[in-house]
Amino acid sequence: MKLDVITLDGGKAGSVELSDDVFGQEPRRDILFRVVRWQRNKAQQGTHKVKTRSEVSYSTKKIVRQKGSGGARHGSRKAPIFRKGGVYKGPTPRSHAHDLTKKVRAMGLRHALSSKAASGNLVVVDDLAAANAKTSALAKQVADLGWKRALVIDGATVNEDFAQAARNLGNVDVLPSMGANVMDILKRDTLVLTKAGVEALEARLK
Repeated sequence: MKLDVITLDGGKAGSVELSDDVFGQEPRRDILFRVVRWQRNKAQQGTHKVKTRSEVSYSTKKIVRQKGSGGARHGSRKAPIFRKGGVYKGPTPRSHAHDLTKKVRAMGLRHALSSKAASGNLVVVDDLAAANAKTSALAKQVADLGWKRALVIDGATVNEDFAQAARNLGNVDVLPSMGANVMDILKRDTLVLTKAGVEALEARLK
């Protein structure tokens, strides 16, 4: 698959040959769903907590006498049926993460990249070097290029000037190639790769 390469100014900078093994797959929704679910569950904190019967603060004095009151034989106000009593089988801190094989995770990333390529929302830029590395100048370039919500993936390291200029732009996110993941790719309308990013992703996923 051949794709035109542009500059940040919108000019042409030749073309690049994309590997069909990485960018030419037929996207499978089930694989993408499994990887996104794995990512979201792994990111979930799981810090929800309630107090059980042994943790609430109440007197342990018997409420009423055992016989003769006409009521139930309660021995503690910590019981779950009472107001402010302990919660029975409530949530406790735990990890929501589950295992997913490396093969499926890599497959999900290939399918996410392929879905952007198939829909025409994949853009390859020469590099992220800019003569005027200012937020205002970058915002104008992004608007001129028509990127509404863009994810920019560079090579092993991100151009520091570009990353600093894009820091205050809400519609542009920047990641190194090792940070590329399925959920971030699918959330954005446009995926922007540098030539170094393309090489790094192909080396990672082949």
